Amino acid sequence: MKSDLRYAVACAFLTALFAMPAMATEANPKAPPPEPKARPAAPESQQDRMKRCNAGAKEKALKGDERRVYMSSCLKR
Repeated sequence: MKSDLRYAVACAFLTALFAMPAMATEANPKAPPPEPKARPAAPESQQDRMKRCNAGAKEKALKGDERRVYMSSCLKR
């Protein structure tokens, strides 16, 4: 009877001993690495807007008042 009790205690001890690493692994899973945050686009500078609008006016071959109106509306965007 004592040997049966010792055997049961030994089995319980060994089961707990071998189960501890598995429990520790499951309890502390590795967190996924954080995703890099996308940088917001820098606002377009006045100089960049002028270049873009001048290219558009040149493409449309605008002159005089038409160019002035186009440039004004383009630069407001």
